[in-house]
Amino acid sequence: MQEPFEYRFRDPPYRPGEFGVSGPRPESRVERGMVIEKDVAVPMRDGARIYADVFRPAGGGVVPALLAWGPYGKHEGTLQYLVRAFPTAGLDEGDVGPYAMFEGPDPGFWVPRGYAVVNVNPRGLWYSEGNATFLSPKEAEDCYDTIEWISRQPWCSGRVGMTGVSYLAVIQWFVAALRPPHLAAINPWEGWSDTYREVAFHGGIPESWFWPYWAVQRVGVSSTSVEDLLAESLEHPLRDDFWESKAATLERITTPAYVVASWSDHGMHTRGTLEGFRCIRSEQKWLEVHGEKKWAFYYAPRSLKRQAAFFDCFLKGEETEVSGWPRVRTFVRERATEGEWRSFGEWPIPETSYRELYLDPGTGRLVEKKPARESCRWHLALGGGYDRKRRELGRTTFEYAFTRTTDTVGYMRLRVWMSTPDGDDMDVFVGIEKLDGDGNAVPFVHYSQYEDGPAALGWLRASHRELDLMRTTEWQPVHTHRRELKVEPGEVVPLDIEIWASGTRFRAGERLRLVIQGHDIQDYPHHQAYGRHERTVNRGRNFVWGGGGYDSYLVIPVVD
Repeated sequence: MQEPFEYRFRDPPYRPGEFGVSGPRPESRVERGMVIEKDVAVPMRDGARIYADVFRPAGGGVVPALLAWGPYGKHEGTLQYLVRAFPTAGLDEGDVGPYAMFEGPDPGFWVPRGYAVVNVNPRGLWYSEGNATFLSPKEAEDCYDTIEWISRQPWCSGRVGMTGVSYLAVIQWFVAALRPPHLAAINPWEGWSDTYREVAFHGGIPESWFWPYWAVQRVGVSSTSVEDLLAESLEHPLRDDFWESKAATLERITTPAYVVASWSDHGMHTRGTLEGFRCIRSEQKWLEVHGEKKWAFYYAPRSLKRQAAFFDCFLKGEETEVSGWPRVRTFVRERATEGEWRSFGEWPIPETSYRELYLDPGTGRLVEKKPARESCRWHLALGGGYDRKRRELGRTTFEYAFTRTTDTVGYMRLRVWMSTPDGDDMDVFVGIEKLDGDGNAVPFVHYSQYEDGPAALGWLRASHRELDLMRTTEWQPVHTHRRELKVEPGEVVPLDIEIWASGTRFRAGERLRLVIQGHDIQDYPHHQAYGRHERTVNRGRNFVWGGGGYDSYLVIPVVD
């Protein structure tokens, strides 16, 4: 497949030898009831060879296969690296075996169940041939070729599935859209589907910590050259054809899918996974949305049981519990990991009632009728930090008290009129917090590692406020990000801000707090992995307007 344009390449920051990995060195051995074949050459249609490790039952026979496709190295021990590098992620080394690759399926679990597991080094990574591109048409094509190669192996039944977390989920959207004949089932476990909107730029605001770190350090081990994602991001601040090439064509997917998302990965995977489920055309698809830490939940015994039921059904043809699964299963959070699982027939939930709560700057409340009187509040756009007084000056808040137990499950949308007298643009950060009956913030699992997060987040750069009217709904604004529309100093403009989906239970007397500010809602020490936005356009003060001629309101999804 011809790429739509020329990607940029750079020398890799690391060579495989720096990690003690050399190769390719083909070998085959029997260990722990498995035939383990290392560095098997897989030919691509253009003649390049990538390398795979194959784990299959030692007793022989024909079995289905699970493909794990990720950039972090197929060699043993990469999953143990995850456990050590992210000590607050909820995993212990004993939770996974030594053969699993980073964020991929554990052969120690799957091979005894009658599966082969194939771990791959994609093109240009580690010692696979060619130059590495990421989430590109070429990478999807390579993954297609690998699926078809697996299906032809004498030990394979001809049915291939895919599973894995994060990147190992994202690639599933891309390759399933190509419809490989032998891809029989996919299990995307928290993976974005639109690289621009969901990880590199949030609401048009460049993400300044995770994306540069990931683009430069995490996907940079190669014997050849790798795509220069960071340089490309700087060259393409708008969502142009470059970013279109890194967004999956979800509507082409018809493969049976068990899709797992979470409320606890705002700024990374929550939006893209839900969009994936909503937009794919698979007749047989199921959605599960949890509120825990993604890696720990993926390897939890209860999750492995559900994965096995799904793949036993679609790769082995067995009758399993899948036939009785509800189409949608979501966890409604009360605090931390406490809450209740609820089942629904579709996503978004058809029974949802979208309630509008109007911003009243005069009182700092969210009210059910638009205030007749116009008023405004302002905050320092770059205020914040750990100083309490400066933090309060750096945010505008509104609260709503619930009079009965209410589940808000789904998308929120903020329409807010804002202005700044001090510049020609604004970066707006939105948080949804839950307050208990005493007014204390209720903590939730956040960004897959932390336990003190908000219920939901949203972002928008004011100059990116132009809506894609064909895709925008009453509950989800979608922005084009195709051009900048600057604001005049003092000009009051309407901003429609997408707040990523969440599932939260508010009991009578508890409150929802809407936070609007000019910097990240959460603040963690800089050495800790987090989605940050430090390259803002903010200056001086930002004003929030409501009432009178300004219909500022928050849409919340109420599911009785």
